[in-house]
Formats: sequence, C-alpha cells, structure tokens
Amino acid sequence: MNRSVAIMGCGWLGLPLAITFIEQGYKVYGTTTSEDKINDLEKVGIVPYTIKLSENGLEGPIGEVLENTEILIINIPPKLRGANAENYVHKMKYLKTAIESSKIKKIIFISSTSVYGEDQGKITECTPPYPTTEAGAQLLVSEYLFRRIPGIVTTIIRFGGLIDKNRHPINMLSGKEGLRNGNYPVNLIHLNDCIGIITSIVNKQWWGETFNAAYPLHPPKKEYYQQIADQKGLISPKYDQNSSFSGKIIDSSRLILVKKYVFLTSIYN
Repeated sequence: MNRSVAIMGCGWLGLPLAITFIEQGYKVYGTTTSEDKINDLEKVGIVPYTIKLSENGLEGPIGEVLENTEILIINIPPKLRGANAENYVHKMKYLKTAIESSKIKKIIFISSTSVYGEDQGKITECTPPYPTTEAGAQLLVSEYLFRRIPGIVTTIIRFGGLIDKNRHPINMLSGKEGLRNGNYPVNLIHLNDCIGIITSIVNKQWWGETFNAAYPLHPPKKEYYQQIADQKGLISPKYDQNSSFSGKIIDSSRLILVKKYVFLTSIYN
C-alpha cells in the first residue's frame, strides 16, 4: 500500500493534519499559496508545493502534487468577502479538471454545515441541505462536482464551527451587546477532532460517504459563550432577551454510533 496523501491547503487545519499523517508513517505532499511558507512545511517533513488557485485558473505544478498519491484532501475554504473575494465554484472546477487527468482515486472534501439552513432543526446526513448563505450554496455545488468524477470515490465532511485554544468565536464576540439568536444551539468542533475524523477516514477506509461533524453537545449560545468568556477572563457578550428557540443542531450520530468515532476534545476545553 502506498502510504501517502496530498493536502491542498496547509494552514490552520492542513498543517497539523499533515504532521499527524507524517507521525503515522505517511508521506505527505502539501500545498501553500505563499512561497514564504515553503521552508516551514519542509521543516516538519512535508513535500511542499506552491499552488495558487483562483477563479481565473490554477498556477503551479499541480501535476507533481497529484502524481505520487491516490488520496487527495481538499482543504480550501471559500473566501467570498473582502477585496479578494472570488467565485469558489469556479476555483473548484479548475481543480477538478486537474484531478481528472491525475492518479487520484480517493478524495476527502472539507465542506461545512453552512450547506444547511439556519432553521432546519435537528440535522442528519439524510437531511436535504438548503443553504441560506452564498458560501453554503457554493460549497454544496462543489460537493457535487467532486462526487461525480468518474473512477474516484469522494467522502464529504461537513464540519461545524472550527475551534481550538486560540481560534474561538468568543474572541470576536467578547463585550458585544444586542446580539441575536442567543437561544440557538452551538455547533462547534475542536481542531483535534477535525484531525481525528480525517485520519480515521483514511486509515479505516470510510470512502464514498458524507459525515456531519460537530461535538455532540449543543448548549444555547448565550449560556455557552458566557461560560467560555468566564473561563478566558473576557467580557461576556450580551444577547437580546427576545431570542427565539430555533436554529439547527448538527447531529453527528453517524460518526459516533455507526463508525464508533470517539470525540477527543470537548468544546469547553
């Protein structure tokens, strides 16, 4: 067995994911958009490449990235806001074309629970997605793109909000007032479990599937963020008193009950 993977996007998630695979004995080919990061990737054992993907095309030796492995992890989030906003679907179409002429046989596509609407209630993998944001809509179209490549099996992971000890919504919410939807449940997942789920898919051959991935506790936002603010010594955010009891709960029962995945890190850590 060729123990190798290629990771498109070695940033917040992709870099520690690559390190974990290397520790498990895999050879990892990784991409970055910045030449400045090449040395950092090399230092941890990644075979690095500079690949720039835009709505106008793909720059860099993508063929070299894809020629030595059959497994590709696509970890490229949409950037639909700000001065550098681009059409995500167009970018993914260029990547799809490169994949079609490569040796890739298996894909993990990192998607998001934003493919579901905000008021869809309890959501399983059988729930039809009805995105209410542009990012969610473009991610859903991109999921279909990679699912339908002949000769390739694709697993989709729809992650909830991504957190770790440094990256957390409370850092932006602290001290804010008049926030809405305080009774909506949170749907978060720690970096450690993002890595745990992805490596489980590869190591246990969970191919051709779709997984919702959020930690299986969903306290109301106003309660959760107050507790986290207290833990971190921050000013608690203030929510409107008239918040409705609605929102969505991302159900990860398929991972837990069917695949026997055990979550590693609580959203309170």
